[in-house]
Parts: sequence; C-alpha cells; structure tokens
Amino acid sequence: MKTEFGPDYASVGDKGFIPKYHARCHCGAVAYEVCADPVDAKICHCLTCQKLHGAPMQWAAIFHKRDVRITAGIDHLRFFNSERLEYDRILPCKVSCGRCGTPIADEGRRMWLAFPSLFDFGHISRIPASFKPTCHIFYGLRVVDINDNLPKWSGHKNYSDRM
Repeated sequence: MKTEFGPDYASVGDKGFIPKYHARCHCGAVAYEVCADPVDAKICHCLTCQKLHGAPMQWAAIFHKRDVRITAGIDHLRFFNSERLEYDRILPCKVSCGRCGTPIADEGRRMWLAFPSLFDFGHISRIPASFKPTCHIFYGLRVVDINDNLPKWSGHKNYSDRM
C-alpha cells in the first residue's frame, strides 16, 4: 500500500503540516486535507468539465500542491488525462475515486484544483469566503446564464477576453 502521493505534496509524516480543511469522496475511501486557504476559486463552463462532471459547470478551489496531503485511499485514486483520453497520471489530469467514482480534483503541474463540495464545512452556510468563486471561466460555452456579478471570461482568467 502506498503512503505518499508524490514529492510536490505534503507528506503524511510532516509534523509542520497543520490541517485547516478536510475533504473526502462520497464513499470515504479517499480523503485528503489542506493546510491553507485556496489561492483562488472559480467556476468552469468548459465542455470537458461539463461532460466529466455531468453538470453545466464545475466549481473548483485552487491550492498549491505543497498545501495538500492525501490521508487515505492513495491506492484508490484513478487518473484520466482528458487531452489524450488516457487513464494515466499524465499532468494535467482528472483525479477520482476508483471505488465510488467521485471526482476528487484536477491535478495540474503545480496546482491542485479541489472540488469544494467534498470538504466538511459542517453546513453549506459555513463555506469560507476563500472558497467562494471569484469568476467564471470559459463562459462562452455555458449551458445556462448566471447572473451573479462575477467576472466572466471567454477562456482562462486574465488570459482571455472578459465577457
């Protein structure tokens, strides 16, 4: 059984890592924690997110990998590279639980895009401000209009046209 996820991530034995938030998949086989607030949060409307999440959009909170550590279920993680259509940990890739199928995160080259609905905040009204989305990306591909006064980008935030 593996106990470490990779050198870019915090180690289970790291005594200086103080967990701030805890997340887990639907069945509980995969669990992880983070020691910092997200550096950003966004709502993505790209077709890949729509298809892989079975939803009109995907909400993600973005963390540095060093602020994430997997505490359970490393052996249950399943990876999918949507550019190559391969079930392999080729970054960037989608990460899910191999038991229940819950989407866990998008793993980038330097970042971990976590799905806030997996975190235990106690109640929906207790979602920390740092997890709240700051913008919509790939908004031109939206399925439904969202009237929330957040900036809407045609592609990635700050790297595309604002709509």
